[in-house]
Amino acid sequence: MADEQKPSERRAASLNRRKLRRRKEDRQLIQHERELDAARRLSQAFFQHRSLEDLIENVLQTALEVVGAEAGSVLLADYDTKRLVFRYVIGRKAESLHGTSFHWNEGIAGAVFKSGEPAVISDVKQDPRHFTGVDLMTGYRTRDMITLPLKEWEGSPIGVLNVLNKRNGELNEKDLALLTIIATFAAMAIQQARLFEEVKLAEVARLVADIGHDLRNLHQPVLSGTEVLQDELAGVFANLPQVDVSRARSSQKLCEEMIEIVQLTSRRIQHRLKQIGDCVKGLSTPPKFAPCSLPDVVEAVFKTLRVFAGERRVVLRSEGLQQLPSIMADEHRLFNALYNLVNNAIPEVPEKGSVTVRGGMESADWVRLAVADTGRGMPPEIRDSLFTARAISRKPGGIGLGTKIVKDAVDAHKGKITVESQEGVGTTFTLTLPLDPARIPTP
Repeated sequence: MADEQKPSERRAASLNRRKLRRRKEDRQLIQHERELDAARRLSQAFFQHRSLEDLIENVLQTALEVVGAEAGSVLLADYDTKRLVFRYVIGRKAESLHGTSFHWNEGIAGAVFKSGEPAVISDVKQDPRHFTGVDLMTGYRTRDMITLPLKEWEGSPIGVLNVLNKRNGELNEKDLALLTIIATFAAMAIQQARLFEEVKLAEVARLVADIGHDLRNLHQPVLSGTEVLQDELAGVFANLPQVDVSRARSSQKLCEEMIEIVQLTSRRIQHRLKQIGDCVKGLSTPPKFAPCSLPDVVEAVFKTLRVFAGERRVVLRSEGLQQLPSIMADEHRLFNALYNLVNNAIPEVPEKGSVTVRGGMESADWVRLAVADTGRGMPPEIRDSLFTARAISRKPGGIGLGTKIVKDAVDAHKGKITVESQEGVGTTFTLTLPLDPARIPTP
């Protein structure tokens, strides 16, 4: 009987093996289909989106959908500060993380960034590397997670991709295989977007250089013409009848002030165009420090912009400047920084509003200048992007160069700049500058 059963047992065993093999093949086929679907979706995003923010959002959304996870984030490295910055976040209670950062040696994300190796964590509470500060900040409880490095092609790591809390079960090695494809596409997408931005800025630099050359030539007749006009007006006013002397003197003074503004502005435009071109190209001329009167610089800014502000019925004010000591500064760079801030503020302020430059001592060796307006304020996404490579401009066609020039000027003085803004209330930029940059050690 035993001999008769052996063939049937062998057939049953063979059938079971075929079933198991088929199930394995089915699972592999499903996995391959998931991988192909992820690759297809990301390749579409790769070619359809040029905005870095759009690319990151699309990549992250795809990652969460293909593995069935609740939340995720993309963190990019800031090599200047050695921090990982939350560039995009999806998930309940996660919005507050956008733009925040932590040192790239901290947490599981920091460990993955530094090692370049992915991590699959089934229970983050058991992992000593888990950075609990993020959960405390958001009130979100992380259970399981996969973190993958984002790497340049044969280059340095640029950030990490985090995926948290699988809806059904736990994140596993199969999910890691899918996310590895996504992380590769994400890094390529980020590189593509950055290269596109660099090409755009390079083209702007070329155009600015050409325009600057032409404008310098075009401005020369303006400068020469105002000098001739100034001499001619002086002669005319000198020969007016005596009865009109008082009115003539007043008119002459106004004309001379306007001529002086045109002359100074023309020279500053020439210098400023060169600075913008250098700024875009990543070039910089060493600052020329000399004793500088802050009240005089602010008054020069106000004098240049007073007509513009008057047309919009905006008041320009200064407070506390006369008590400030003279500082060592590159006066031209400082003028450009303050001019940028005041000039950008005026259109944002309603009629009868104001732009005020306040001065004060931050400490014995540092001064503080605050440019405060009573304008419409800025939404968080614009405020948080200021003074970064991803600066957003609200002006049609703007590329955020103005704020970069301000930041470069402050950096040249080894100072600091911060911004506070509330929509409907106004914006305040605060510059903190040393009395003598030469005494401040270079970081």
